[in-house]
Amino acid sequence: MKFLKGAGIAAGIAASLLASSAQAQYGPGWGGGMGGGWNRPGWGGSMLDSPRMQTRSKDSREGHVEVSRFVSPDAAAVAELGHGPVSVESESGDGAWVDAGARRAYEAAIVDALVGAGYDTLHPDTPQPQITKLRISRQVLTPAEEKRSPVSGTAAMEVGTYGQAYGLGINIDMTKPRSALVSTRLDAQIVDRASGKVLWEGYATIATREGDDKWPDGMIATKLAGALFDNFPKADAIGPDRVGRAG
Repeated sequence: MKFLKGAGIAAGIAASLLASSAQAQYGPGWGGGMGGGWNRPGWGGSMLDSPRMQTRSKDSREGHVEVSRFVSPDAAAVAELGHGPVSVESESGDGAWVDAGARRAYEAAIVDALVGAGYDTLHPDTPQPQITKLRISRQVLTPAEEKRSPVSGTAAMEVGTYGQAYGLGINIDMTKPRSALVSTRLDAQIVDRASGKVLWEGYATIATREGDDKWPDGMIATKLAGALFDNFPKADAIGPDRVGRAG
């Protein structure tokens, strides 16, 4: 209803302006009569435009996954990856970290990925030789857009020797304001329980619109976990600053 009301007002203004200016446009000053006057740039050019429907393209970051993975340079440690029992733990914290309720979807997705990699996850309550530590965090990349009027426009006037021409340009934007673009990051470490040594670690990120029905937590978690454990345990070597340190 707001759009119809705004468009009606704009159309009424345009009609009124055209009616008042038509009486003063018949003469050589507008191209030698009415026929010439209607072909003036003021009438056939940019001054009087048809309503323009605005469209917006999708942000190229939406749905794009980035992943980095690292593995211990110790060949014996690497040989322990991808088999035997393992447990999963997720961490909480302040700031952008995801709360315990929302973390369950990510824990479930990681458990599925570990099973696919060859691990045994059937005894989660029993201390296992290897621990998979998770951390899930979010940050806003682009804030949500503010509400705006669907109809906007500009008016212009051209003065000739024998009359005046009025133009009214109308923009129609029926798109909804976009919600915030949010980056979700999933960090994972596989740690040897006895020594505390990091055997493998990685992180994956994805950008999605907040509240987008196409990207519920379960879908995001599955996408990130799948990217992390693709071709597991193949990864880049962990640098010297990370060897033997978990957290």
